[in-house]
Amino acid sequence: MKSNRWLLIIWLGFFVMGCAKAGTHSLSLRYQPVKEFSSLQQKVGSTLAMVPFKDERTDTLYIGLHTNLQGDSNYFKSHPFPLEKAIRESLSEALFRNGVKTTLISNWDGKPESLRQIETDSVLMIEIKKFWTEGKSSPFKSTVKAAVQLVIHLGVRKEAKVFIRNVEVEKEITVARSTPERVEAMINQILTDIFDSYFSQPY
Repeated sequence: MKSNRWLLIIWLGFFVMGCAKAGTHSLSLRYQPVKEFSSLQQKVGSTLAMVPFKDERTDTLYIGLHTNLQGDSNYFKSHPFPLEKAIRESLSEALFRNGVKTTLISNWDGKPESLRQIETDSVLMIEIKKFWTEGKSSPFKSTVKAAVQLVIHLGVRKEAKVFIRNVEVEKEITVARSTPERVEAMINQILTDIFDSYFSQPY
């Protein structure tokens, strides 16, 4: 009898945790490099222009949701907001720590011919194709899936070339309880995986 009672208490605990009040949570997006980019300045130079990144998703307000046991949805937004600003600012900080100074320019047509008009050593533009997390709770676990797809355009003036790379990452985790902090850590790890790989060998 006692064992049944404890099982009931444990089950109710998971149920309450899975039925947290629905709402909107801000996730702090930060790309924090774990690699050293010894050849980055040699590749892109010491100055990099950034064009406003393009969020081409259908829904640009949110970056994910989690559905609890009651069927209510907790939505996630990026901080800073909007998403393209969060990614750009995070990249700027990381690049500055690696000796590359960034500046924001209003536009760039993405063509090699226009690189002569850029005053910096290189120029970067990113198209956000996918950026979404989706989680669902069951009585004893939560499953969280994330998908990120970016198309990165890098124009290098000394090479007179534009290098384009399509990067797509999908990840799934199962945890006892999904929290905004866990989702935030999962997304930031994906950003680290993407940009550590990219800046190690941009072209």
